[in-house]
Amino acid sequence: MKQLADQGFKSVVNLRSSNEVGALVDEQQQAENVGLQYVNVPLQPTEANADLTAAVLAAVELLPTPVFFHCGAGGRASAAALITFATQQKLSRKAVLEKAATLGINPEQPQLQQFLDGLV
Repeated sequence: MKQLADQGFKSVVNLRSSNEVGALVDEQQQAENVGLQYVNVPLQPTEANADLTAAVLAAVELLPTPVFFHCGAGGRASAAALITFATQQKLSRKAVLEKAATLGINPEQPQLQQFLDGLV
């Protein structure tokens, strides 16, 4: 967490559930100890949940930037970051898919697929 703060991040969004392998029990405390704001929204890696995705978007609106997203392997984090960016920029489905391809983000990631299904 200190390294993130030293790199200029102001907030952390953790997308892991507390029972995932490698999850830190005291992650929020570690983040806050170095001055980072912290939010945990446990997205599942294999299934989308529109309410939880909406919770991520709502949380990010209130957090100071830049925001660091993380999960276990990076899929949920990259999808959530792209969804956040696409929502803020009001990107079309085509633009989101182009951005995903440019960034190497798998458009089949469940949260991203659900988001894309709602776009024109």
